Amino acid sequence: MRAVLQRVDGARVFVEGEEVGRIDGPGILALVAATHTDGEAEVASMVRKIAELRMLHDERSVEDVGGGVLVVSQFTLYGRTSKGRRPSWSDAAPGPVAEPLVDAVAEGLAARGITVATGRFGADMRVELCNDGPFTLVVDV
Repeated sequence: MRAVLQRVDGARVFVEGEEVGRIDGPGILALVAATHTDGEAEVASMVRKIAELRMLHDERSVEDVGGGVLVVSQFTLYGRTSKGRRPSWSDAAPGPVAEPLVDAVAEGLAARGITVATGRFGADMRVELCNDGPFTLVVDV
């Protein structure tokens, strides 16, 4: 699994003009992608990283501060651009494989008591965020 984590003061996601997910205050926007070989172990590792990484102010985690996480699926994180001008998506897991894995990340965070909001898998989404820092990490597990 791969995620781009951004420290935010708030974030929200829209589908067809409707707000479908939102977090307020300090938290993390987690853009999450799965590849073909991902499973339960990768989900557990990603949940642990997102919950415990000390990326908020004063070296605190989202779990420490009671912040929220907005989880948005983004298969394009596995885009390969080494050849030509058209990205290859062959490393990204197909929807039927990726969707339950991304859902499991959101569910795992919620099980830890973290406020979680999500986008809508496979939808054309608009994401708004107030990047705090900016502070952005790429996490591979």
